[in-house]
Amino acid sequence: MCGFVGELTHESEDLAAIAAGLEVLAPRGPDGRGVWTQPGAAFGHRRLKIFDLTPRGNQPMVDPELGLSIVYNGAVYNHRELRHQLEQHGHRFFSTADTEVILKGFAEWGPAVVERLQGMFAFGIHERDSGRLTLARDRLGIKPLYWTESDGRFRFASTLPALLATGIDTSIDEVALHHYLSFHSVVPAPRTLLRSVRKLLPGHVMTLDPDGSRSTKRYWRLEYPEAPEERSESQWQQAVLEALRTAVDRRMVSDVPVGVLLSGGLDSSLIVGLLAQAGQTGLSTFSVGFEAAGGEKGDEFEYSDIVARHFETDHHKIFVKADQLLPNLPRCVRAMSEPMVSHDNIGFFLLSAEVAKHVKVVQSGQGADEVFAGYHWYPPMMETEDPVETYRGVFFDRSHEELSAMVPEALRGEDHSLRFVQEHFEGPGAKRAIDKALRLDTTVMLVDDPVKRVDNMTMAWGLEGRVPFLDHELVELAAHVPAELKVRGDGKWVLKEAARQVIPASVIDRPKGYFPVPALKYLDGPYLEFVKERVLDRRATERGLIDRAHVEMLLRDPAAHITPLRGSKLWQVALLEIWMQEHGI
Repeated sequence: MCGFVGELTHESEDLAAIAAGLEVLAPRGPDGRGVWTQPGAAFGHRRLKIFDLTPRGNQPMVDPELGLSIVYNGAVYNHRELRHQLEQHGHRFFSTADTEVILKGFAEWGPAVVERLQGMFAFGIHERDSGRLTLARDRLGIKPLYWTESDGRFRFASTLPALLATGIDTSIDEVALHHYLSFHSVVPAPRTLLRSVRKLLPGHVMTLDPDGSRSTKRYWRLEYPEAPEERSESQWQQAVLEALRTAVDRRMVSDVPVGVLLSGGLDSSLIVGLLAQAGQTGLSTFSVGFEAAGGEKGDEFEYSDIVARHFETDHHKIFVKADQLLPNLPRCVRAMSEPMVSHDNIGFFLLSAEVAKHVKVVQSGQGADEVFAGYHWYPPMMETEDPVETYRGVFFDRSHEELSAMVPEALRGEDHSLRFVQEHFEGPGAKRAIDKALRLDTTVMLVDDPVKRVDNMTMAWGLEGRVPFLDHELVELAAHVPAELKVRGDGKWVLKEAARQVIPASVIDRPKGYFPVPALKYLDGPYLEFVKERVLDRRATERGLIDRAHVEMLLRDPAAHITPLRGSKLWQVALLEIWMQEHGI
């Protein structure tokens, strides 16, 4: 797990820009720094040592014999098996890092190497002889890859702020702003809020030639079959459990210890249980809790304690006092590649700070709700005759009319977000309305909210987060499970029933929970003052992204303006402005 920045150019390489990007990326890779150049190309890398802890695993990694150089961020869990295959093809290795396996695999199979990789990854590979650059991102976008192009320079990086540091245009993308204000702060790839910056789509490979030509190829697509396979309910449960067992086991591959973020919910508890069944002892687990606010409890320690006691883990409970939240909010926002509105960002941020003192790698339960239909908006999608309108009604933060009234005329336009959903729902591979929604959430919403949250908040402290529920083989299996077995009960029925073989029923049958941060949901007192100071700041007024009268209306009664997903409309607007201020935009 690391961070990288690079460029392809017809001019002389801008090493000052590479250095500026690396400075921003330092928290992602506290264990090493490297720069590589050749005429027309430059790579910079910050390393977090997970595989091959020796200097042989340093990056940028260069193989003079093959004429290839790579910068890479991620973890390939089957790298040892691939190494064996490549050795049979005559390749010789100088390290035990998964980085070199990708490099040698590229030499052997070309860009198609991505189809053999099990794991999370984003990388750039430069070919010395042709001058070609190849960029790739894993199937479910667990690892980020941003790029920009201007004045004959193509730059790419692990985070958007790293590109900001190199000097880029910061004008706003009006379509992306529409998405941000509609999709619970999600801006689907390839867009970002900045018109000049794009994200490589998950499951895609981009190739750039020295003459400036560029091509992008999709190598993975999630499909939901029209006719379900003939399996009994118990057979589906067993299949899901075994696929998850494999996914969890894969993510223990490491040259350093691996812990688990244990919220006390079904998903993280099941990870702990499967590891215990596999013989893991003394497993380090970590939970976070906050002070109550607005009558809402701020921790779920009673459930994480049950799991920790049951499986005898080395459990760490981290309690965050209310007076710790506000001073850390700006730093948390600076850790965001893009503004992410979910209240539990600060929870992950502060939890990761403590966890990083104990381990370098953790498994986390993100993704199960999207993959196995755990949210309240899925049941309405089961029988609807108008999937787009039903999805908009249960998911969108505000109407197009409300959105248009709160932004400047120059940033208004058609209902871009509704059109995005329409186009996504019309794509092949998902016929039923429920499957359309699950595919959209798994391949788009999940990527640019929970998954990005895990990456950004853990990597802010040099901590690698692994997400077994996004093992692509498990996700493909889940797509084949009949939707009726997923939405039954309160959702995730097939997963819950499978889990009864592993973890205590009291954890499975509890009310649905999350990392609650009540202080940010019920904005008042010092939190409201903090928000007011930022949204009424001179910079916000001059920027004029959100109508001043609308902002003042939200400030008068924040609790009266809550989205269908139970988020604060004021916090969403405020976070956008805070993010821009913290990143100097």
